[in-house]
Amino acid sequence: FQNTAHPVNGIYPRPGPSNITSQEISSVPGEAAVQQGIELGSECVENSRRHSRSIEYVPAGPTASLAVPDMSYSSSEGEDDFFDANDSPFTPGSQIPTPTSLRSFDSDAATPVPVTTKPTTLNNSARQPSQTGRTEIRKLDEGELDYDALYEDHDEDDIELESHGSVIRHLLSQVKIGMDLTKVVLPTFILERRSLLEMYADYFAHPDMFIKIADLKEPRDRMIQVVKWYLSSYHAGRKSTVAKKPYNPILGEIFRCHWDVPNGNGDSKDDAVDDGPVPWCRRSQLTFVAEQVSHHPPISAFYAEHYNKRISFNAHIYTKSKFLGLSVCVYNIGQGVVNVIDYDEEYIVTFPNGYGRSILTVPWIELGGTVTINCPKTGYNCTVEFITKPFYGNKKNKISAEVFGPDEKKPFLTISGEWNGVMEYKWTEREMEEHIDVNNLSVIKKQVRPIREQDENESRRLWKEVTAGLRFNEIDKATNAKQALEQKQRDEAKDRKDRGQEWNTRLFTKLGEDSYVYKKPLWQRLHSQTSNT
Repeated sequence: FQNTAHPVNGIYPRPGPSNITSQEISSVPGEAAVQQGIELGSECVENSRRHSRSIEYVPAGPTASLAVPDMSYSSSEGEDDFFDANDSPFTPGSQIPTPTSLRSFDSDAATPVPVTTKPTTLNNSARQPSQTGRTEIRKLDEGELDYDALYEDHDEDDIELESHGSVIRHLLSQVKIGMDLTKVVLPTFILERRSLLEMYADYFAHPDMFIKIADLKEPRDRMIQVVKWYLSSYHAGRKSTVAKKPYNPILGEIFRCHWDVPNGNGDSKDDAVDDGPVPWCRRSQLTFVAEQVSHHPPISAFYAEHYNKRISFNAHIYTKSKFLGLSVCVYNIGQGVVNVIDYDEEYIVTFPNGYGRSILTVPWIELGGTVTINCPKTGYNCTVEFITKPFYGNKKNKISAEVFGPDEKKPFLTISGEWNGVMEYKWTEREMEEHIDVNNLSVIKKQVRPIREQDENESRRLWKEVTAGLRFNEIDKATNAKQALEQKQRDEAKDRKDRGQEWNTRLFTKLGEDSYVYKKPLWQRLHSQTSNT
């Protein structure tokens, strides 16, 4: 489902009576039967193994090896059995075999065009003035489609299933309750028009809140600011209510962006950071880079830094989907580390799980589970509960959090409210309250280098033809473009296997079994500069 930091596989059926019988929904031994039309209130309760899973602290990055739930990926799985979506076998023109060519949008549908051909040009319908108020995609001087504008157009069409009624039955025929959704074939039309790597950048939609951590003088205040930034980051990705999922990144895919932060310069120089994650950016800007570092399991690593404020964030996450009858559960396995360099502090954070509810009617998204934030050096720590909607009542998106001082059993700060609305901060030691409405916070737009200037493995350039197909409702063409990327990945994996070569990450180093850290973090570069002088 779309527009959270944690995507959930799913579809958006039109509201109305379902023709699916309860016999069509299979279950595995030991699972309670799911009654038709009734949503289980406890179906996505956190796995007890997640609560008991401990994270070993390792300095200078998220290097601890995390326990993996029993539904996680196996590294022995084949190279060709993890891809995010395929066109429905019920859609005309769709074929299960993956083509090795990409169809150009100005070509006849029956004529394959090599991937290296001239980019898509606007057809007549794409050149029409906007009649709906949505962003109009303009034509460049050469007649080429403005791909950058496609990614800046956040309007999403509702998914119409009038002609796809059999898609639901087909999807349900592939799954059982409790089943891993890795190998389930999903229709292309449910895809959101951006990569998962780009979605992770939403954590920094409020970059001013992030860099403020480094400005505070007291460890307690820094801890509180980390909590405020973290809890305020989840709403930013929800640009619409349409339930879709982002593209699963290709192995080696990279996404870069930056933010112009108000008051990000201070009294420091604003030179370019040539050795930073985004070399064309300056010291006053917050920069971000993400890389798909593993295919099995599918792990994404990302890193952000602000040079002048001397603060950075390093994280790795991989997701695991599980079918629960009328819902989908996505486990987000990994951790992130906020590094406040001037105070030699690290704040280790974990991530909530994502739940897609009511997938046969009007699907909606919620977060659930226990999240921890702790600073090993100072002893400050926080426990956050993302509370799932109860069976009775309409309370959604609730959170409850407690912040503790070193060796304290009683919290000095409690937080309650909604992660996508108003959160109330109460100090227990004094009568003081603070309300934060995330919808009133200023979202600062990220800046992305034009696609023409991007490397071949950067997200927006890789997926531009898929994005164009989805934007103009050319589903078959979007599917062909996506399949071409997937086939290229298969071919490259086979070539590496034949040569006896392993995949080498470009920007991140693997530490432990499933942990990755940025190769040239800010603290390390600053230390080298100090040593050289």
